[in-house]
Formats: sequence, C-alpha cells, structure tokens
Amino acid sequence: MATNRKHLTAADREAGDKPAPLIAIASVIGSMALIAIGNGLMFAYIPVRLGVEGFDPIWAGLIVTGLSAGGLAGCILTGPLVRRVGHARAFMVLSALIALSNAAIGAGPHPLLWIAARALYGFAICGLFIVAQSWLNDALPNAIRGRVMAVFYVSYVAGLGVGYATLAIVDIHTAQASLIGIIFTALSILPVGLTRLAQPPAPQAASVALGQAWRISPVGVAGMLAVGGLSMIISGFAPIHATAKGYTQGDVALLLSAMPVGTLILQIPLGWLSDRTDRRLVLIGTAMLAIVASVLAIVFDGGALMVLVVIYLIWDGAAESIYSLSSAHAADRAKKDELLALSSSMLFAWSLAGFVVPGIVTALSVVFGTATFIYVGIVIATLFCLFVLWRVVAAGPVPAADTGSFAPMSAQAPLPVELAFAPDEPQGRTKD
Repeated sequence: MATNRKHLTAADREAGDKPAPLIAIASVIGSMALIAIGNGLMFAYIPVRLGVEGFDPIWAGLIVTGLSAGGLAGCILTGPLVRRVGHARAFMVLSALIALSNAAIGAGPHPLLWIAARALYGFAICGLFIVAQSWLNDALPNAIRGRVMAVFYVSYVAGLGVGYATLAIVDIHTAQASLIGIIFTALSILPVGLTRLAQPPAPQAASVALGQAWRISPVGVAGMLAVGGLSMIISGFAPIHATAKGYTQGDVALLLSAMPVGTLILQIPLGWLSDRTDRRLVLIGTAMLAIVASVLAIVFDGGALMVLVVIYLIWDGAAESIYSLSSAHAADRAKKDELLALSSSMLFAWSLAGFVVPGIVTALSVVFGTATFIYVGIVIATLFCLFVLWRVVAAGPVPAADTGSFAPMSAQAPLPVELAFAPDEPQGRTKD
C-alpha cells in the first residue's frame, strides 16, 4: 500500500523513500533569511526614530519589553496553531502578522501602538522559528542535518546584519523602513507558499517541565536564562543607548550591523574547542569574555565609534555563543525520550528571561539612564560564570563518547519546541 507522502518523517525517508529535495529545504531557509532583513531594519529603526522625534528612551525600552512578552506567548501558543492548520499555513499566518506589525509602525511614532505592534511581532517571530526549525528537523536526514541547520542559523544572522545596515540609507522621517520590512516579509511568503517540501505530521504537545530540565542539565537551563536576558538587552538596548548618546543614524546602523559578525566569528572556534573538552570550561571562558567586553563598553562609552564597534562585536558574539554552547551541553546530558520536554523547557526559560530582564532594565533606566543595560549584562554574565564554575567542581564532565557535535546557533533564532529524531540517534546520555 502506498504511503501518504505528506505524512512522511525523516525516519521514513531514511528507511527507503527519497530524501526531501534540497531546493525545497532551501525554500524554508531562504524565507527566514528574507524575514531577517526586514526584522533587522525594524530593530534598528524604532529607537532611532523615537530619538529623532524627541521621545524619552523609556518608550523604546517598553517596546523591547512588549516584544519579549509577545515572544513568551508565541512559545506557548504556536504548538496549538500548528496542530490546527499545519506548518505551511502557520508559517504564512505568522508572516502576515509580522507584516501587520510593520504596517502599524509605519503609521507614525505612536509609542502605545508601537508597543502593541512589537508584541505582535514577538509572538510571530518566535512562532516562525518553531515552525521553520521543526519543519527542517523533520525533513532532514541525519547525514546532513547538522550542516543544513548551521546554514539556517548563519543565513538568518547574516540577514539581520543586512537589515541593520539598511538603516543607513532609509529616510528616518518617513515610513520607508516599514515599507521595506513589509516588502521583505511578503517576499518571504513566496518560497514557502510554492515549496514542495512535505509537511510533518502534527507535532506532539510539548510540556514545560523546568524541574526535569534542571535535573538533566542545570548548566543548560542556567545558560538559557542568562542568554535570554543578555541577547534581548544587547540587541534591544544598544541602539537605544547609542541614539541617546548622540550617535548618528549611520553610526547606529554600523554598530548594529557589526554585531552579527561577532556571532559568526566566535562560534566556530568556541564550538570546535567545546567538542574537544568539557563544554562547561568553554562556557566559563565565554562568560568571562562577555564580562570583559561589557566592562570595556562602559570604559569607552560615548567614545570613538570604531572602538565601540569592536567591543560590541565581541560582546554580542560571546553572548550568542553561550546560547549554542548551553544547548549542546544540555543535549549531551539528555536521553532521547527526554529531548522533547528539555527543548520546550529551555525555550520557555529563554523566553521568560527575555521578558523579565528587559522589563527590569527598562525600570532601572528611568533612574540610572540608558547605560543601565551594560551593568545588568555584567551582573548576568558574572552570576552565570560563577554558577558554571561551581558545577565544574560539583559534577564531572560528560564522557567524550557520549557527547554530540556542536552546531552554531543564535539566540535570535530560538529553539523549536518539537523536534523529529531519527531512530538511529543515541539512546542515552550521562547526567551530572
């Protein structure tokens, strides 16, 4: 009896059916890269436009907090949406919500409207990553999964960089940035709408079990909590602070567009090193690098732009590397039947910190100014570094034979809550 093509999983294809065509897989990756361009532009545009219009920086902070709140909702509600309409339709619905968010921004600088618009964006972008990553994980055979997912992350981060840089050429006083964001979002729908990539079966209902995740990998969960805060405050508050310090539109675009370069440069050597030693030692070194970079950001605050570009490049790259290293460390310590709950719980931890920390920074900024996010970043990185150091002393490393391979990831591209695992993957890991 013939197998229904649309219900094939990666395991079915590896059992004898043809693998998904690469051009179909590329359609999902290409769609997310196109969305990233518009997303990067809007991240840079909003604080600069508010600054030009004379709004207090606190409004930009509230907008970042609203975005994070939307992301937390997306973490919880995307699964039911996909189970109801499928991956392709969910992808297009969520893309449409991003276009609507950008249209609201284009209506003019109305801070309350912009908070709601960015909350909608946060919900949609979190959902899009869940849909895209789970779709790719289902379609990819084991032999190429790691390489393709690395291309996925690199493509998205590169798209963000292009979007950041685009700020330098838009008219900040018009809705030009919003229109560009809408255009790239609309373009992103086309590859998915025309894809021949088979849709996965309805995902399982992934439960959030932070207690279980903590028992599996305390360092992994702590890493998600740390990077959820670090990633959101660096990407969200750096343009706010730079605008408040008087840097020009072009300066802010250069500063932001350089930050993804740090993600791409640092993850490869750190990942290579983590595959050959205790990942926790690499995490300690990475957290220390983030601390040093953030201290230098204070020392040279308001100084020469190119010096700050290098500092923020290293700071953002170190923070993003904590994300991928923590993910790999947690996967090393989980059994196969624990991975679903672990991934959903770590996504929730990342989203929760991404909501709470920007809210704290926004409140403190009212009293201490827009540089507050740098000091909060130092506290987060220091606490995480000390915690991992304690875990190294308290528990032994995972045996080398039980560790997986590192794959570059970005905190701007959150973990999916449901994954497709082929039956030939290892059945167990060693817990600490």
